[in-house]
Order: sequence, then structure tokens, then C-alpha cells
Amino acid sequence: MSVETIGDLSVPQNRTNSRNIWRTVRELPLSLKIGVFIVGLVALAGIFAPVLTPYNPIEGNFRAALVPPSWEHPFGTDNVGRDVLSRVLHGAAIDLQIGFITTYVPLLIGVALGSIAGYVGGWFDTILMRVVDLAIAFPFLVLIIVILAILGPGIHNMYLAIFLVGWTMYARLARAEMLVIREQEYILAARALGYGKWRIIFRHALPNLIGSSLVFSMSDFVLNILLAASLSFFGMGVQPPAPEWGAIVADGRDWLLQAWWISTLPGIAIIITGLGLSLIGDGLSRMLGVRGTIGH
Repeated sequence: MSVETIGDLSVPQNRTNSRNIWRTVRELPLSLKIGVFIVGLVALAGIFAPVLTPYNPIEGNFRAALVPPSWEHPFGTDNVGRDVLSRVLHGAAIDLQIGFITTYVPLLIGVALGSIAGYVGGWFDTILMRVVDLAIAFPFLVLIIVILAILGPGIHNMYLAIFLVGWTMYARLARAEMLVIREQEYILAARALGYGKWRIIFRHALPNLIGSSLVFSMSDFVLNILLAASLSFFGMGVQPPAPEWGAIVADGRDWLLQAWWISTLPGIAIIITGLGLSLIGDGLSRMLGVRGTIGH
């Protein structure tokens, strides 16, 4: 085992590394730690849903329909007798997966295109920014609904619709950052050394401009979960009987006065997840020194 000598004392290297990791964790912003804790609990609830509840989230039991919250069914049952707690827990995995895919695939596309446009300029920059302006000119939700009306409902078409539009905000943000970074001394030095533009963009500039996009991605993550819930509510996103939170809320809208728990409890799950992601975004902005972000 490697040993680090401090004065007359010898401290095991692995113990020193553990102390450094613990010190780094303690120095993280409180909002970041709370947000990671909340989102981590939601993710674990989705992963271990089959262990946490014995009920099938899809199969119904009409003899137990519209049962209010009780010890047997802590979140009650819906109109076809499905356990709402089981559906909410299984829905956590679906919604977090949707949020992750619809956030970070557009982020990769948008940051790459925006970085290239901001660095090389010219006709590519002009055309890309006109496309971005055209996409941003339309309300985001309306544009997604129009695309889904053409492609048809379903989770795969929902992914495609968001991919076609969601990258634009990241492209604009990355381009704005690149316009500043390309005039920095280390970029000028890289040019003087004869480095190619692709190496300068992706190896030297990109690590310094990605921070603002990562902070914005936390807000975008929340918006995409809400977007997926809204589309499922309108019947254009995840299709029944899949236990997606928006679909569960939609299932309970006709029974809101008789069985409030069907729509209310998955709505609370959406709020808690959004709160956790917002806290992570706030913590990242404090840690990375990003002053603000933009939204849809």
C-alpha cells in the first residue's frame, strides 16, 4: 500500500484520498447536495419499484376500483383497480429516462453545432442561426404538438419531435459562449501553434463553454419532464397503460371529485422531482460561476 509522508508521520494514501473526497463533497453547495439527494431518491424508487410494491402497475382489479388511500394501498387505486403507488413508482423510471434522453441528446447536438458556428462563422453560422431563430419564433409546446400531429402519437415520435427542436437553445447558448472564448489568449496561442480548428473547438474551447449549457440542462430537464407529462395528458406522448406520470394524471381527470388521489399524487411526484432538479441547477450555477440561463 502506498504511503504519503507528512513530517514524521506516514499516512496511507487511500486514507488521504478519502479525506480529499469527503472535503470536496462538504464544499459543494448545499442546494446541489439536497437536489442530488432528492433526485437520487426518485431514481432509486423507480429502479426498485418492483421490490417496494407488490402490485402490478398495469394489471387492474375491478373489485378494488377507486379504493381511497389505506394501509393496503397507500396511494389508493384508480378506476380500474390499479395501485396508484405502484404506478407512480414505476413511472419514476419512465419519466427520468424521458427527461434524460430528451435533454442530453439535444444538448450534445446543439453544443456541437453552436460551437462550430461560433468559431468558424461565415455561411454556416448564418444559416444555422436563421434555423434557430425560426424554431425559437414558435411556442415550443405548439411546435412539438404540430410535429406529433404529423408523425403520430407515441414515445418514439415524441423523442424525434423534441430532438428536432430542443437542440436550438443549446446551439444559441454555445455559439454566444464561443464568440467570447475564440478571442481569448489561449485560443490565439493554439492558433499560433498551428493546431487545427477541430482540435481547438472540441479539445480547448468546448470544456470552457459547456458549463452554462450544463446549468441550463437542469432547467431543461424539468421542462422536458413537464412536456412529456403534458403530451401524455393530451394522449400524444406515452400511451396507456404505461405508468407515465402525465398519463396517470390524465386517467384521473374524470374522477377528480370522487378519487382525488389518482391525479394529485403523481402531480406531487412531478413537483418533487422538478424541485430536486432545480436545486441541482442552482448548485451547479454557484459552483461553476454561471450567472443565469435561458429557457424555452
